[in-house]
Amino acid sequence: MRNNLPYCLLCFSIILTVAACKKEGDNGKTVFRYNESAGITSLDPAFARNQANIWAVNQLFNGLVQLNDKLEAEACIAQSWEVRDNGLTYVFHLRKDVFFHDDPCFKDGRGRRVIADDFVYSFLRIIDPSIASPGAWVFSNADTNFPGGCFQAPDDSTLLIRMKEAFPPFIGILSMQYCSVIPHEAVARYREDFRKHPVGTGPFRFQYWKEGVKLIMLRNDHYFETDGTNNLPYLDAVAISFIVDKQSVFLEFIKGNLDFLSGIDASYKDELLTRQGSLNPAYAGKVVLQTQAYLNTEYLGFNLSEKSGMQDNPLLKKEIRLAVNHGFDRSKMMRYLRNNIGMPGIYGFIPPGLPSFDSSATYGYDYDPARARDLLAAAGYPQGAGLPPVTLSTNASYLDLATYIQQQLNELGFKILLDVHPPASMREMIAQGKLDFFRGSWIADYPDAENFLSLFVSHNHTPYGPNYTRYTNREFDRMYQEARLETDVSKRNTLYRKMDSLMMTDVPVVVLYYDQVLRFTGMQITNLGSNPMNLLSLKRVKKKKPA
Repeated sequence: MRNNLPYCLLCFSIILTVAACKKEGDNGKTVFRYNESAGITSLDPAFARNQANIWAVNQLFNGLVQLNDKLEAEACIAQSWEVRDNGLTYVFHLRKDVFFHDDPCFKDGRGRRVIADDFVYSFLRIIDPSIASPGAWVFSNADTNFPGGCFQAPDDSTLLIRMKEAFPPFIGILSMQYCSVIPHEAVARYREDFRKHPVGTGPFRFQYWKEGVKLIMLRNDHYFETDGTNNLPYLDAVAISFIVDKQSVFLEFIKGNLDFLSGIDASYKDELLTRQGSLNPAYAGKVVLQTQAYLNTEYLGFNLSEKSGMQDNPLLKKEIRLAVNHGFDRSKMMRYLRNNIGMPGIYGFIPPGLPSFDSSATYGYDYDPARARDLLAAAGYPQGAGLPPVTLSTNASYLDLATYIQQQLNELGFKILLDVHPPASMREMIAQGKLDFFRGSWIADYPDAENFLSLFVSHNHTPYGPNYTRYTNREFDRMYQEARLETDVSKRNTLYRKMDSLMMTDVPVVVLYYDQVLRFTGMQITNLGSNPMNLLSLKRVKKKKPA
C-alpha cells in the first residue's frame, strides 16, 4: 500500500498557507483555489444536482463521454460508441487503461481497472429507489423490461444500453456527472459516508474535506488522459473554501488568495465591471475576464391553471400576459441592473448557445408601452381601470429586477405587488402550483433545446414536473414527440423553433434575459476554458509556479 504521509503533509501545508492568506506554501506546488459560497452537500455523483456539487464531482470522476467547450460529445472512458436498432441500442467500447483512485477499499490499497460491469453497477444504483438520486430521470427511457436488463456488460470492455424509444439527445445526457462510474467496493466500505469519501477515476483524487471549511483534492498521478505528450492534469492540487459572504470572497480574490471567481454579485459588480459589462480598466493586467453565452433562460411564469388561487384571475387573459411582455424595457433593465451581463430576452425561450436559437425570430416581445396600453383596454381594463392587483413572487436575489418591472408596469395601469419568499419554499410553491405569477429560471441539464421546451409539455404538469406554468397545447405536444424521435439534427432544430414560436404566441412566460458565463482569473492562470454549460474543468489548467 502506498505511503500517504507525503500527501497528508502537503494537505496540511495547503490548509495552513491558505488560512494565512499567502499566495502559496514554500513547497512550490501549484494549487488552484476557488470558493463555494453555497457549500457542497455531497461528493457522490448520484447527488450532483447543483453547480457546487457538479463542479467538485467533475474533478473526481469520469463518465463514458464528456462535452468539449463547443458542447460536442467526445470520448472519455468510452473510446468509441455506436447507435444501433434505429436508436434503441447504444454500444460503448471502453478504454482499458482507466483505473480507480488508490484507496483502502481495494486489495492492497491500489485502484483497479474500470470494467463495463462498473458502469452497470453505477447506472443501476442511480435508478435504485432506495438511493433516491435526483438524477434517476436520466435513465427514464431505459428499457428495464429488456431481456437481460437495460444495462449489460457482454465483456469487460463493452457496455450496452437498451432504450424504450429513440432519443437523440441521450449521448449528451450521458455526459452529466450523475453518469460517472464508481466502484462497488467503495460504496460497500463507506456506505452513507461515500458522500464524503469519494473514489473515482478523475484527474484529481480526494484528500480532505472539513465541511463548510476546506476541501482538498490532489493530482491523480495515474490519470489516463494526456494532452498528446504530457499526462493530465497539470495542477498539483485543488483547494476549495466555503466563505459565505460574497464581498469577502471578492476581497480574497483581489488579494490573490483565490485564483478564480465565477459570476458576479451585486456587492462588487460595479467595482469589477463597467456599465457596458467589460472589465473595469483599473484591473487591466491584474485580472482576466472570460465571457460567453450561458444556457440559462431567466423568466417570469404565469400559472395558466384555472384552479390557481386568484379569484377572477386576469392573468388567464392572453391580452394581459401580452401587455406584461410589452410593458417594460429589458434593454434598460440589463444595462442598469445587470451591467449588460447577458442578452435581453426578446426572442424565444431557447437561449443563445444552442443551434436552434434564432436571432432573427419575430416571436419574442420587446418594450412597446403603447401596445401594452391597447392590450389592457382590449382585455377590458382601459388605463388599468378595474384591473385587480397582481402579485409577483420572487426571492431576495431578484428583488431589484422585480421592483424595476413592478414600477414600469404600474405606470401603465397595472397594480403589481411583490411577495418575497425564501428560495426553497418558493420552489416548493411553484411546483405545487400555488403561485400565479413567479420568477423562474431554467439552466440546461444537457445541451439540447428539448431540455428547455420540456417545460411546456402537457404531461409534465404532474407535481414536481417542470411544466410550472401548466401550459397545454396539443400541437406543441405533437411536435415535441416528433422532435424527440427525429435523428436529423437540422430537421429537429426546425421543429424546436416552431415549438418555441407556438409557445411564445400563447404567452405562458415573460422571457427576461439569457444569462452569460463570467469567469475572472488571476494573471497566473491559463487554459481555464469556458463553455455554455458553465461546467468547471481543471484538468488542463496551468498555473505559474511561485517564484
